[in-house]
Parts: sequence; structure tokens; C-alpha cells
Amino acid sequence: MILEPLLNGRVVNDRLVLAAGGAWTAANARQLERLIEGARASEAGALSLDLREVRALDTYGAWLVERLVRDWQARNLDAEITGLPERYRTLLGGIHTANREALPAPSRESPLVSAVAGLGRRVAGAGHGLVPFLNMLGALGTVTTRALARPYTFRFTSFVHHLDRVGLQAVPIILLITFLIGGIIAQQGIFHFRKFGADVYVVDLVGILVLREIGVLIVAIMVAGRSGSSYTAELGSMKMREEIDALHTMGRDPVEVLILPRVLALVIALPLLTFLGSMAALYGGCLVAWLYGGMAPETFIVRLKEAISLTHFKVGMIKAPFMALVIGIVACAEGLRVKGSAESLGLQTTTSVVKSIFLVIVLDGMFAMFFASIDM
Repeated sequence: MILEPLLNGRVVNDRLVLAAGGAWTAANARQLERLIEGARASEAGALSLDLREVRALDTYGAWLVERLVRDWQARNLDAEITGLPERYRTLLGGIHTANREALPAPSRESPLVSAVAGLGRRVAGAGHGLVPFLNMLGALGTVTTRALARPYTFRFTSFVHHLDRVGLQAVPIILLITFLIGGIIAQQGIFHFRKFGADVYVVDLVGILVLREIGVLIVAIMVAGRSGSSYTAELGSMKMREEIDALHTMGRDPVEVLILPRVLALVIALPLLTFLGSMAALYGGCLVAWLYGGMAPETFIVRLKEAISLTHFKVGMIKAPFMALVIGIVACAEGLRVKGSAESLGLQTTTSVVKSIFLVIVLDGMFAMFFASIDM
């Protein structure tokens, strides 16, 4: 049996006569494509395709034959198939009737309808994405109540471990970034206030902005990128290795074992980091005011005492635990949504960081409106 596909041709009276042979199957796709392309490029006025020497024909080969015939007929040229073995007639007949109807023209939608539909899909997607967050919040509330009722079930060792990771080990980078931010704010304030002879008001700018807004916001964003992504990656890896399923099998609640210590460590660590970061930012602002603006540190401190009050400090510190709770819940919820692939792990980690930062900024705006409404 000849297994190599063949297609020999000659021109007789302006008619291309092709003799096919061998195996016209998907296994010989590369050779068949070259043979068919050569036949399609012919300038003859008609086509005859003889298939009597074809020893094997599958759907792929039958479609190549049909495509060749349709190409010639599309140019208003005569094309015929001869010598088709009886055993292949049903297959080629089915291919011949396939894809004969033209595709319907795409319907045109009004731009307004498309915009409204797109907005609806995005709103529905946002609502769908909120469900895991609410589920995690409810589960966390349940296990917290259980831990308060039975304190011996709380994994204190795990809590201390995560408190060290998200708190103590984050101190150097938090201090460095907030110090630089405080210095930048002071430099820009001095640069612009100097035009009006109001250099001293840079202390008000740095003090109020750092204690109320920038200190807690910068720290929360950094924690979301550093610790939130770590939580998502850790839980996602456990999900991929079926460790979380193993906890279910052993009768343990993964939220109680894995998530509660992490979230509680974050809730305690973020206010402490916020305090340290705010102090570093104020120190950076004082240093820049001294070196760049010529303001003595004593003058800066005296003016700072006049510009700020305990209220400004409390506003920033009140926000910190809530931001930590949002970061922890989003990070853990996204970690549990990881599927069985590395691509899913990377996607959910990225989603966790983006969602956390977005919600932290939204929460900060809501707190700003709340405190303004109560004149705080």
C-alpha cells in the first residue's frame, strides 16, 4: 500500500487533470498542503480530479479535496471529481454539504445600547467579585467568635509568627519609604510656600497630611503589596497542593487554622507600622526643612505642636485596623480562589494586590467624608 500522498497533474486541452494517490489523511497534512497549493495556482480553464488511487481518506483529506473544488468553482471554472471509490462517497458527500450557508451578518447595536450593556456587565462583575469578600468576612466573624468562646483553640504560635513577618520584618522598608515621602512633601511645600514668604506653614502641611492621610495610606498600600500578596501566594500554593482539602478531611476549618492568625496579625501590625511610619515621615520632613529650608529643628517642633492636635493622630490611627482587615480578607479570599495552575496563582496574586489597594483608597475616602461630617 502506498502511504505517501501523491498528486500528479497534466494539462489536456486547457483542462488540468490531477491523479491523486496514497494516503490523504491528517498524518500527511504538511505534504498535502503543498500539493494542494500547487494545484490551486494553476491557470488552466477546468479541473478533473481522479481519486481512484487514493488508498486512505479521512475528514481532513476529504476537506482538502472539497476546498480545491470550491476554489475552482468560485472562479466560475468547471471542476469535477472522478474515480471516487464507493467507500469514500458518504464521507465526501457529507463534506460537500457542509458550510454552504453564508454566515449571518453581525447585528449592529446602537452605541448607546452597547455602552449601557457594557456598564451593566461591569457592575454585575463587580457584584460577583464582592461575594467572596463577604463570604470570607462572615467566615472570619464566625471563627473569631468561636476563638473568643474557646481561647485554647486559637493558634497563638502561628499568630506570633505572622506578626513577626508582617510587622517586625516590615519595619525597615516602612521607615525608609515614609521618611522619603515626608521629605518630599516638605521639599515641595517649602519650594512653593517660599514664593509667598510662608515657609513656616510647611510644618502644618507635613504634620496634618502625614498624620491624617499620607502616613496610614502609604503604609497600607505597602502592606497590601508586601504582605497581602504573600498571603495570597501562600494560600494559593496550599490550594494547588491540596493541603486545604486535607484540612477539611481532618475535620479542621481552614479559616480558623490558616486565615484567622494571618488577619489578626495584620490588624495588630498595621497600626503599629502606621505609627512608626508617621514618625519617620515627620522626621524626614523636619530634616528637609532644616537642610533645604533653613528651618531649625527646634522651630519645626514648636510649630508642629501648634499645628497638630491629638485629633489628627487619632484620625489616622482609627483608619489603620479597618484597612488591615480589608487587606487581609481580600488577600485570603483571593488565595482560596486559586485553581490548579501556576497561571491562576499569578493572576489571583495580582488581583489581590490591585483589589486591596483600590479598596484601601476607597475606604480612606469614606473615612475622610465621615470625619468631615462629624467635624473631626
